[in-house]
Amino acid sequence: MAETRAQDDTHGTLTLRTVAMPADVNVNGDIFGGWVLSQMDIAGSIPAVEEAGGRVATIAVNAMKFIRPVRVGDVLCIYTRVDKIGRTSIAIGLEAWALRRLGGEREKVTEGVYTYVAIDEAGQPRPVKG
Repeated sequence: MAETRAQDDTHGTLTLRTVAMPADVNVNGDIFGGWVLSQMDIAGSIPAVEEAGGRVATIAVNAMKFIRPVRVGDVLCIYTRVDKIGRTSIAIGLEAWALRRLGGEREKVTEGVYTYVAIDEAGQPRPVKG
């Protein structure tokens, strides 16, 4: 029941699922926030590449909010949505939810907005294809 209710509360498309491993813990025994940020960056780049029609680079991480810790064994589920498309940039809204290893509960753990810029072969900004 908890999983169904939480699933209804998500905003976006399930884009990435991965398991939090012991190698990714911080000194408190929770999963290091930087690991969560990197997984969100990977997930956010997927719709950004699709919208840009090619290569993108992360240029900003905006409005990050860590809500709950991620624990070893949790399945991190990242949902993405396209928030805004500019001339060369794309803003992707992200929500990270943890499917708890023990109990099967799903909780929102992190949310934020990542901005990507479409780039050409030389690494220079280019217009987003649309």
